[in-house]
Amino acid sequence: MLTPEILNALKQYTVDMQQAVTLVVQTGEHAKREELMTMLNQFASISDKIIVEERDNNARLRSPVTFELEVAGEPTGISFSGVPGGHEFNSFILAVLQSGGVKLKLDDAIQKMVAKVKTPSKFQVYVSLSCHACPDVVQAMNQFALLNDNIEVEMIDGGVYPDLVEENGIQGVPTVFMNGEVFASGQVDTAKLVSKLTDARPEMLEADDSVEKLPLQDVTVIGGGPAGVAAAIYAARKGLKVTIVADRFGGQVKDTMGIENLISVPKTTGPELTTSLMTHLNDYEVNLREHLRVTDIQKGKVKTLTLSSGEVIDTRTLIVATGANWRKLNVPGEDENIGNGVAYCPHCDGPFYKGKDVAVIGGGNSGVEAALDLAGIVKSVTVYEFMPELKADQVLINQIEKRSNISVVKNAATKEVIAEGGKVVAIDYTDRETQEVKRQNLQGIFVQIGLVPNSQVLKDVVDLTSYGEVIINEKGETSEEGIYACGDVTTVPYKQIVVAMGEGSKAALAAYDYLLMQPSEDENAENKGASQAA
Repeated sequence: MLTPEILNALKQYTVDMQQAVTLVVQTGEHAKREELMTMLNQFASISDKIIVEERDNNARLRSPVTFELEVAGEPTGISFSGVPGGHEFNSFILAVLQSGGVKLKLDDAIQKMVAKVKTPSKFQVYVSLSCHACPDVVQAMNQFALLNDNIEVEMIDGGVYPDLVEENGIQGVPTVFMNGEVFASGQVDTAKLVSKLTDARPEMLEADDSVEKLPLQDVTVIGGGPAGVAAAIYAARKGLKVTIVADRFGGQVKDTMGIENLISVPKTTGPELTTSLMTHLNDYEVNLREHLRVTDIQKGKVKTLTLSSGEVIDTRTLIVATGANWRKLNVPGEDENIGNGVAYCPHCDGPFYKGKDVAVIGGGNSGVEAALDLAGIVKSVTVYEFMPELKADQVLINQIEKRSNISVVKNAATKEVIAEGGKVVAIDYTDRETQEVKRQNLQGIFVQIGLVPNSQVLKDVVDLTSYGEVIINEKGETSEEGIYACGDVTTVPYKQIVVAMGEGSKAALAAYDYLLMQPSEDENAENKGASQAA
């Protein structure tokens, strides 16, 4: 049921629609149909550009709780199977607005790449309405469909279609199928989707001379998390030409549901903080290239960056704030069972393990927080910690001691993930005190053992530690002149949001000081002309 407040807020957004959108619903009976029709009709009541129509169209629509979007009598390629509530409500609203002519959010370079797909590509995106990572995938894929008539996208709520979940062996969301084959699963952002699509559809990488090259930038920031955004804002406040390249705006923070240690903000969530970061960034003239990766960095007085779209950016200074990703166990059975019992996001995949026995590998803050989140859903949680004691904050340890369905195994070294019939059934671990190998039967494993720095593109560019962290000094300077780094990708010991913000600001100030000591573009041109004349 949509409240009057929600409907009034949505009405403001529909003002920008340029054309009518028809929501075509498959006829028939279903336990969820009344809920679906109520939501669609309430939404349609706010604008004459939104029309609800029931139609018998089994050839295109899966069931009586499937609907698709049409414009001018033609399918847009976007459909929803289930009631798109919860986290998917925004996906539904955006799909209608964008089908109606509201500007797409994808970078222009990505739009041009997607438009080149020539082969019919039908996608199904399996989601859970409690999954906060799923909407990013659904929203990106829906835009792909609007950009190219060869692409169709169907969101499928796994809770409404458990038979399909069972049939396809799905144990994690989002899971994306393309033409009946698994295309992507688990934590996947728009940049990764584009990368996978280019692998499957090479024509997307055909040269495009229509992409206008940016002028020489003073500062280019790689990374859109707290460190990267802080760096971009501080640089922009100095009046510099700034570009920020972010494969996923918000970075790792976007996956954090509870944030209570950002000083002056008693409590927030990752998605809320990410929105605030974007709002603050939009106050300044910063060129944002979102959903793109830097694939190559050429050193020099002017640094040259190549993006995953093929675009090239020249910049006088570079600030690296690429953050980190979940660290893997690197044991047999892990990679083979991602999405089939091995997961990294308890918020996304926890609902798939309702009433089951699961393990959390890692006894730090993230591991204990994951155990607490899962305890309200699953039958039991066992936390495995490699060290003799848990590393989490005492306030979190106190909480798990109050939960009857959470147990802790210390001095445990994970040895192997055991699967049968394509699903995880157990874990083997070594007791580090006795060296005895033990087995625990379970149905799911959530890996929470820290982070790996995203520094692959920096190999042979700046000095790295053996762990891949960028070595920096107290100013954020790296081994290469004019290149700075900040946040979780660096040797700074404390991987905290507030620390990352401070480090990003410091790196930008250091880059500004460096630029003050360099010849201006005009001086460089004069010196070059004088040299040639001589």
